[in-house]
Amino acid sequence: MTKLQNWELEILGIMKIKEKIKMRFPGLVSFSHKLRGILAYYLYGRPSKRLRVIGVTGTNGKTTTCHLIAKILEEAGERVGMATTTTFKIGAKEWTNRTNMTTISPFALQKLLREMVQAGCSYAIVETTSHAISQYRNWGIRYYAVAITNVTHEHLDYHKNFKDYLETKLKLFQSFPRVAVVNADDPNYELFLQFSAGRHLTYSQTKRADVVARKILPSSDGTVFTLVTPTVQTTIDLHLAGLFNVSNALCAAAVAYGLGIDIADIKRGLEEVKSIPGRMERVDCGQDFIVLIDYAVTPDSLEKLYSTLRPGVRGKMIAVLGACGDRDKTKRPIMGSIAGRFADIVVVTDEEPYTEDPKDIIEQVAKGVPRGSKSKKMKLGENFFKILDRREGIAKALSLAKRGDLVVITGMGAQEFRVVGNKKFPWIEREVIKEELKKLGYNKRK
Repeated sequence: MTKLQNWELEILGIMKIKEKIKMRFPGLVSFSHKLRGILAYYLYGRPSKRLRVIGVTGTNGKTTTCHLIAKILEEAGERVGMATTTTFKIGAKEWTNRTNMTTISPFALQKLLREMVQAGCSYAIVETTSHAISQYRNWGIRYYAVAITNVTHEHLDYHKNFKDYLETKLKLFQSFPRVAVVNADDPNYELFLQFSAGRHLTYSQTKRADVVARKILPSSDGTVFTLVTPTVQTTIDLHLAGLFNVSNALCAAAVAYGLGIDIADIKRGLEEVKSIPGRMERVDCGQDFIVLIDYAVTPDSLEKLYSTLRPGVRGKMIAVLGACGDRDKTKRPIMGSIAGRFADIVVVTDEEPYTEDPKDIIEQVAKGVPRGSKSKKMKLGENFFKILDRREGIAKALSLAKRGDLVVITGMGAQEFRVVGNKKFPWIEREVIKEELKKLGYNKRK
């Protein structure tokens, strides 16, 4: 157990009093964020001026897309830096992002960019959230390329409404990038094309676009498809399952194509990535059923995950989920409903309550489960469980699993701690699962 960092305590405190401050001193909070961004930019010597910075934003798919872009650029011989929800990277050195922030504080971000410059990186790939944009954490960065994956229901606790959330995302595209990449399958995509850029590129699985996927052949462990660009096409054997990962691959390919990367390097880069930490990550201790962990924390990402996995399940699908505290409460019953619709057994448990009562969060998620299970009856204590302790919830799901079943555990992904109140508790989901599988007699890797 460790105390939260000063900046994390600051965020927790500010989020609680922010609205009151705004009422008495309009603009003060926004100004303080902007000032920090400006100070960080100049303190670390404006490092982004010596890098080609690629900003990837969107509700879902950002982390995977960043990893795919990084691998493509490396295949093209570039030295790459990266900052995502899961990973920091400078050249060959990679380490886990333990900050509990997708886009880190302005001082940490500018420091990291400076270290990338010092290490000889030519590109920096930065996963960029709406929080980061609205709080000026990326102030001063001149993006060489920007990309949007999608915009769906998320962060409405912070932005208050979808319009504000969308408009915040749009700000990234107002930086006059050399390359702007937009998902034509997103209903709001035309809004992202209205801003000036050296070149606009669209991508799609279903519509006419600059970069498209054709002849899509999905399987349980990946997808084969034909990647079509404005000048050339090639077959891609993608090792990441799900049509949503095809979309992520198209986004990465479009960015690379816009940067002038050769199609052979794009192909090698996409095919080289075998997995992303905490994204459909398999935990195997020799058990005769499948266990997957995934970060899915939005209704859209949860539905795409379940719809990808459900057709390949020979036995029952067992879902373990919760919701993060001090975040958007409106999505909780929606996510419970999605679990009830796809899963045969649902375990609702604690995730990261922060300052909320975890019992309240569990009840809000659980409220939606029966709504989604119209074709089957969810009965508490039989195929529907509410378990306060997360380890016990995971243990229950594993104990119910039989040969051919799938246990999918969402919410934590590759994170290495959980936040309860104002304290961090060590927590590595895959290790907890392995410990519980060992108790059941599974302790060998296949």
